[in-house]
Amino acid sequence: MLPSQEASKIYHDNYMRNSRAIGVLWAIFTICFAIVNVVVFIQPYWIGDSISTPQAGYFGLFHYCVGTGPSPSRELTCVGSFSDFSSIPSGAFKAASVFVLLSMVLTLSCIACMALFFFCNTSTVYKTCAWMQLLCGVCLVLGCMIFPDGWDAEVVRDMCGEQTAKYSLGDCSVRWAYMLAIMGILDALILSFLAFVLGNRTNASWSAGWCLIVEGNCVGANDSRSHTSAE
Repeated sequence: MLPSQEASKIYHDNYMRNSRAIGVLWAIFTICFAIVNVVVFIQPYWIGDSISTPQAGYFGLFHYCVGTGPSPSRELTCVGSFSDFSSIPSGAFKAASVFVLLSMVLTLSCIACMALFFFCNTSTVYKTCAWMQLLCGVCLVLGCMIFPDGWDAEVVRDMCGEQTAKYSLGDCSVRWAYMLAIMGILDALILSFLAFVLGNRTNASWSAGWCLIVEGNCVGANDSRSHTSAE
């Protein structure tokens, strides 16, 4: 093998090895993000009471628990189910629930699409997952933006005080699930960008990665195989 051929092949091997390593990390972080998305959807800790609230309790997208006494009281009554929309106290909460659910479904679908790496073009799979993750991020943005529009619901005002209004929590505070959802938006956008980059790197690997010298001409791997088979 000529020195130029050997250098080209080493470059190509390193290029593909790095791409695969980044792809594995992308897949791992996608699975972690899916777990976060599921937790954000089901946990009722988007907003909650504080020391100065009239009642104890906390709210999620569709499930909430409130008490009849002041915040130190631990006697809470829990209400709400996604399967029973009438139990959700606000139309904004219903809409936010739907968007976060769509985000969760898109993320889980992206994980399912990883099985297609064994059957389909790698670049196509990466780009399909990238669009799914981008839409997932958009759905999370909508869910996080719409959710505060329901803070003026009567049951929320009873817990958080009379000063509570749309996009104003009164005496209540934001809980960890809401903050996790906001961080999930950034995660989705980063993973989507990385998937687009990996898809484009895979496309470019044969054309820009390396070439072989055949009869004095530099050709790609596919062309060299065709040339060899023709001989």
